Amino acid sequence: MALSDSVQVLPSVGPKRLEALQDLGISTIEDLLTYFPYRYDDLKSKELAEIQNDEKVTLSGTVASEPVVSYFGRHRNRLVFRLLIKNDVVPVTFFNQPWLDKQVVVGEEIAVYGRFDGNKKTLSGMKIIKAAEGMDSIYPASKSIRQSTIRNLIEVAWDKYQNEIQTIIPSAIRQRYKLMDRKLMIHDMHFPDGQYAAKLARRTAKFEEFFIFQMRLQLVKQADRLEDGLSIDYKISELTDLIASLPFELTDAQKRVVNEICVDLKRPTHMNRLLQGDVGSGKTIVAALAVYATITAGYQTALMAPTEILAEQHAENLQKTFKDFPVNIVLLTGSTKVAVRKQILPRIKNGEVNLIIGTHALIQDEVQYHKLGLVIIDEQHRFGVHQRQILREKGERPNVLAMTATPIPRTLQITSYGEMDISVIDELPAGRKKIKTTWLRSNETDKALRFVRDQLTLGRQIYVVTPLIEESEVMDMRNAQAIYDRLRTDFEPAYKVGLLNGRMKSNEKEDVMRAFKANEFQVLVATTVIEVGVDVPNATVMMIYDADHFGLAQLHQLRGRVGRSNLASYCLLIADPKNQQAIERMEVMTKTNDGFVLSQRDLELRGSGDILGNKQSGLPEFNVGDPVADLKMLSIAQEEANEITDDENWEREPDNQVLGNYLNENWKGHMAFD
Repeated sequence: MALSDSVQVLPSVGPKRLEALQDLGISTIEDLLTYFPYRYDDLKSKELAEIQNDEKVTLSGTVASEPVVSYFGRHRNRLVFRLLIKNDVVPVTFFNQPWLDKQVVVGEEIAVYGRFDGNKKTLSGMKIIKAAEGMDSIYPASKSIRQSTIRNLIEVAWDKYQNEIQTIIPSAIRQRYKLMDRKLMIHDMHFPDGQYAAKLARRTAKFEEFFIFQMRLQLVKQADRLEDGLSIDYKISELTDLIASLPFELTDAQKRVVNEICVDLKRPTHMNRLLQGDVGSGKTIVAALAVYATITAGYQTALMAPTEILAEQHAENLQKTFKDFPVNIVLLTGSTKVAVRKQILPRIKNGEVNLIIGTHALIQDEVQYHKLGLVIIDEQHRFGVHQRQILREKGERPNVLAMTATPIPRTLQITSYGEMDISVIDELPAGRKKIKTTWLRSNETDKALRFVRDQLTLGRQIYVVTPLIEESEVMDMRNAQAIYDRLRTDFEPAYKVGLLNGRMKSNEKEDVMRAFKANEFQVLVATTVIEVGVDVPNATVMMIYDADHFGLAQLHQLRGRVGRSNLASYCLLIADPKNQQAIERMEVMTKTNDGFVLSQRDLELRGSGDILGNKQSGLPEFNVGDPVADLKMLSIAQEEANEITDDENWEREPDNQVLGNYLNENWKGHMAFD
């Protein structure tokens, strides 16, 4: 007998019920016992005088009238009887539960849980309960299986298997954070004596869930490191020469991150590192130093960008950085002509080229590398998991450096990216000016446009962003086409206006961005398809219509399209927010330029959602813990898991043996994200 037994061993669990349970994620006794209630109903009876209107309560009394079931409509009915409570008579109604009439007997004591209407002095019954004291656990159920069935199965499983429950969390950690042993925690999650007992049990259940998740991540990391990787024995003197040639000094954050990457490169284990830095923090030069370190050791580097214009920009910038150094660069994209491609591919294969920059064209079968030592994936969440994996598998387990300009909130760092080592550039280069952000109501739009004209007269360029492409009857928001038409009327012929939207084909979008970058038009009206990472140093104003319809992370990304030079830059938010949450977003945007602060706040305001657009859509699911609200507990669980697994022989420690056995039986060999 073990917790890994199938729930089929329980009475009344046949194939149909098993399927219903599996749909809820319940296959084993362990799954069932850790299928915890999401709330508790307090079943303690109240006096009528204590009850608030519309409150859920338990009323105890004597049945004062025969139960009457009446039918109306199709498959609809009501059960009505009167309940005598001291000197008061309260009408009780149950809808669509006609079988309860067997439990309602005139003259007998009964307790009914339901919603009390204080005006009519009536009770809409939800259930008849056996006792008027204690707590009732409420579980997520489905159409295929009732909550009462789940509760009964849990009671049977508890009676039969409670002595098989072992405590997973090591005793030192339990003592440090005053956590329950597992058997008591499971009991009090399902059958608490009161709200306080339930609260203490839930605290331990959350920590256990977070802790096991973090231990799984550590196993993934360890497995990755155990596999052979490439040791990049770079030449420090040559790397120092490149750093000395730069026209600026690296920030302390850049120096720290370069050191983290170089230490990883030199290890004979596989590097899997995420480099994140806010817009303008200088990720590209950090990547360039990683590229050059790899090249000095005789290896090639491949840099994959999500779009051709970003790949071109990387190639252009890195050509300048490496102009006096032995780096041979080729650009390989879907637009590379066949004749040029035929010349490039043999040079990549024989190692003549040591830096290959491109789009998904880099992962095609015909592209064969000579000695690939480092793979850099820019804006890595823009690629699918499969695409990233193919590039990682080119060559012999090259080191991987993923980059993102999307600030990742701490919650996501700890969960969705927990299997990666993370380097953060949390400092902007000296001289970089902060973007001044102003929130204006829609009736102040003319004021904003006058400011835009002033910037145009200074020779600057302007982004104007709107959520919709065309007019919508459903949502009252400005649309790109209407704004484009208006701005052409206002500014042309003195200043040319362009349009960019999500319905354009990829090559059309990139052509528009190239034209804007070349200053062929001065105002770009766009939906949110403005490319992350594209530099237009002359653009100094980002004007966003209906800004309250965007999340904070999105607004920050849009704002980051300006401020790409030493010119003073501005972000104008045009919005008439309809609720407090939207007002908060506008206010936060005007108060801080820190993308990490904004990304965490965005997560708190909007929930996990699709913060990054991929990975596969934000946060993993937890049953009891909330990784946003319980961030501090999640961080502690991560720290404890890291500390345990820092010792390669952690499983041999007596205090860790139950934990080790549990992970070996349940998770080892599985990916952290199933």
